[in-house]
Amino acid sequence: MHRRAHFEWKLRTRSLALDTATRVMGILNVTPDSFSDGGLLRSVDDAVDTALAMFADGAAIVDVGGESTRPGASGAISTQQEIDRVVPVIEGIRRALPDALLSIDTYRAATAQAAIAAGAEIVNDVSGLLWDDAMAATCADLPCGLILMHARGRPSDWKSLPRLAPDEVLPLVKRELAERLSVAIAAGIAANSIILDPGFGFGKMQDANYALLRGLPELAALGQPLLAGVSRKSFLGHTLAPLYGVANAPVSAREHATLAASTIAILMGASLVRVHQVRPAVEAALIADAAIAADAALAGDATLSAGQ
Repeated sequence: MHRRAHFEWKLRTRSLALDTATRVMGILNVTPDSFSDGGLLRSVDDAVDTALAMFADGAAIVDVGGESTRPGASGAISTQQEIDRVVPVIEGIRRALPDALLSIDTYRAATAQAAIAAGAEIVNDVSGLLWDDAMAATCADLPCGLILMHARGRPSDWKSLPRLAPDEVLPLVKRELAERLSVAIAAGIAANSIILDPGFGFGKMQDANYALLRGLPELAALGQPLLAGVSRKSFLGHTLAPLYGVANAPVSAREHATLAASTIAILMGASLVRVHQVRPAVEAALIADAAIAADAALAGDATLSAGQ
């Protein structure tokens, strides 16, 4: 088990303590084509109600996204379309729950700026500041909390990318996340505002994701807290496939696998997990956190005994 160091995550107007309690981030996709829940939320009111239910179930953060980044998504939307989707939802959530802690899932600087102005505290950039040259300066100027995710290419590239061997994925992700972290800090973004996400499934195929999962302690050596987003990902469906007699288990059949992978991520050092179903993840996190605490207590006892 990997014990997490205390970290005060500096956000737009407040800080969030990351230490012994895992934080759960709920996924709120206000998109027609996200891979597992696109089109389910048909109005701003539906989206607001769903977010409020996530908070009631124990989410620390709700992550609002207005464009799908799944492979084969219907195509890039305009910045204005993305803003029009997410800003009314953020404003509605904050009206209903003024203290709600929200993040905006976007790689566009203009969307990030509009979302933060509407009440979001965090920018969750799946490109790690790579897909919009203005994003780094925008996040520095706001300022806000920032999640830097590793993506290997763009969604349109993923099917044609050469597969990574299991022993290649961790060095690649660690090196490129370190580069993205350096770029962010050089742009004026405070280190205590930054969380790192290895980007499960984002250009990493099938078993390479398990190598990444077990390698989380090495990524923690970069000095920033880690977020793990494994919810309903294709690599889980691939592993479950023999149970269903298909090449990839359906998305609807991946919830238990999501809990298993999220729990492993916590035991390996993730401070936050990003999920579609909040309540089961909150319960799993409580159990994982209790196991980590017991491990720490036993290690403390052993150290004390050795010193006597």
